[in-house]
Amino acid sequence: MTGRPRTFGLAAVVLVVLALTVYGTRAILRVSEMRREMDAMERDLVTLRSRTEDLTRTVDRLRNDPAYIEKLAREDLGYVREGETVLKFPKSGAPK
Repeated sequence: MTGRPRTFGLAAVVLVVLALTVYGTRAILRVSEMRREMDAMERDLVTLRSRTEDLTRTVDRLRNDPAYIEKLAREDLGYVREGETVLKFPKSGAPK
């Protein structure tokens, strides 16, 4: 009878080692996946911080720089000052 408890004990140890190996492998894979996700999020964070700084500078210029506002009005809205003459040229490649 001494052989059966020993066999049972050995089988239990093997089963525990096998379970820990499978669980450990899954945990290692999950940690690796989480590191990749964290790296991607850190890259996104750097990009978003840069974009936030750009937008903050633009807001500051819109609040405090009349020349910047005039530049935008001229470029985006086609505004001109009184007395200025606007010359419009056809785009290259446009049919005549």
